Amino acid sequence: MVILGLNFYFHDSTACIVKDGQLIAAIEEERLNRDKHTRSFPSLAIDRCLKIAELEYNDIDHIAISIKPTHNLGRKIVHSITHLNTIKSFINHELVHGYNERMSFWNWFEYHWDSQKVGPEVHLIEHHLTHAAGSFYVSPYEEAALLGIDGSGEWATTWLGYGKGNDITCLGQSYFPHSLGSFYEAVTQFCGFRTTYDEGKTMGLAPMGDPSVFLEEVDKIVSIDSNGQLSFDLSYFNYQNMSWKRCSDKFFKIFGQPRQKGEAFQKHHMDVAAAFQRVLENKVLEICDILHKKTKADYLVISGGVSLNSVMNGRIVRESPFKDIYVMPAAGDNGTAIGAAYYLYNGLLKHKRNFVHLNPYVGTSYSNEEIETVLKGAKLSYESHDDICELAAALLEKGQIIGWFQGAMEIGPRALGSRSILANPAFPDMKDKINAEVKFREAYRPFAPSCTLDAKNEFFDLEVEAPFMLKVCNVLKEKLSVIPAVTHVDGSARLQTVSKDLHPRYYELIKKLGDRTGIPVVLNTSFNIQGEPLVESPKDAIRCFFSTGLDYLVIGDFIIKK
Repeated sequence: MVILGLNFYFHDSTACIVKDGQLIAAIEEERLNRDKHTRSFPSLAIDRCLKIAELEYNDIDHIAISIKPTHNLGRKIVHSITHLNTIKSFINHELVHGYNERMSFWNWFEYHWDSQKVGPEVHLIEHHLTHAAGSFYVSPYEEAALLGIDGSGEWATTWLGYGKGNDITCLGQSYFPHSLGSFYEAVTQFCGFRTTYDEGKTMGLAPMGDPSVFLEEVDKIVSIDSNGQLSFDLSYFNYQNMSWKRCSDKFFKIFGQPRQKGEAFQKHHMDVAAAFQRVLENKVLEICDILHKKTKADYLVISGGVSLNSVMNGRIVRESPFKDIYVMPAAGDNGTAIGAAYYLYNGLLKHKRNFVHLNPYVGTSYSNEEIETVLKGAKLSYESHDDICELAAALLEKGQIIGWFQGAMEIGPRALGSRSILANPAFPDMKDKINAEVKFREAYRPFAPSCTLDAKNEFFDLEVEAPFMLKVCNVLKEKLSVIPAVTHVDGSARLQTVSKDLHPRYYELIKKLGDRTGIPVVLNTSFNIQGEPLVESPKDAIRCFFSTGLDYLVIGDFIIKK
């Protein structure tokens, strides 16, 4: 059985192929059309997934789409009637945009199949089921509490549930405009960033501020009842009116004037970011307590765009009653393509669960022969090495910054050692150098460490694994001065643990650096520049290499020096 999973109704359009319950390939459209967080129909991603899977269009039995447009339609209509100024936005989004998206799909469908009668069966699946339930079916847990949190998906904003085997139970939902995602988008805009795009920047800014300054005021905005249902004081916001301006005049009166793009950060911007981040963490911890009491489960599966807040996830690991959490590497809307496919396979068709999504490297890979063809075509000088990891480790030891392009591309927003920029974290000035000369981004933004799994306890205060870089932890006090380039101002780090089985070459590189320096940790950031998606192909890597301050490009078994 071949299932094509799709997300295209919102942002981060993505396709995946699931064959007999196994995830064969998954790719975000942005990696191929080079439009970050693209909303375009993922036709390129579909073609690439089929190529990787060595399948044809006629091999597809089912198509699972991560939205059911008619779900909660009545709630949407009632909101528009009670907020008359939103009717135009409602018509544009729900009717015009929705119609255009459906037409894009059916035009594509009819191009490859004459009609629904001869083509694969199409399934429209509720958005939050593709988040929470879809993530559960590929988690390592037979039983778990389930939590989906995002801005809004078919009007639901949080989804609480319980999973055991193939059975899923919904324990409650909150609905727009009572949304933790929209709450965080508002402060993101207040800090001068793009909403549904730059929330990670807000998370990185928060440790620069003092949360206590505005904590009491922000805490009053959000309340949670005994069932985990959210309620917001909407007088602080405008997003409920479908306005591009997310914050109300009351917000500015209490918290100060917003930062305009390009302006310097003022203290109150950082303090507000810190308070909103802290309240987000606290409220989700409240929900976790409620979920644990209701389910008695040892583990939590969390999904949706808000689950990419790795600082929040770190606190859940440390402070919630759950032993550990599973967050899919593509836990945002991109991952709903995978979630839709698995909700169909395990939830609706009731096939036995037979896959655990612990390997994020499910994109395109390029052979040395394919890479060398590109290098020759570009008339570049390069060298081939039998032990590329030893050479790369020697360069990192000396303080060189390298582009690292190896194996199959990772799925999700984090570079996990296949399409990464790497540096030695022991150099105190390395963070500032890469931000200024390579990434061309804000100086405050931190970089993540990748550490061999067997050495993590020597450097980091984290009892569980973190293979997807989605759990922030603290750097051990005695190591703060040892790896300064990957330690944020509050002593934290967004750690990736690297196992030999999952990515042998990346593990070998880090180990060899450790053999040389005594520090089996590398600074890892995404192989791109600000505003662009991760590089996907050798051509992308070469272009990024020559447009940034990288010293070397290590691509397959080849190395290029400027």
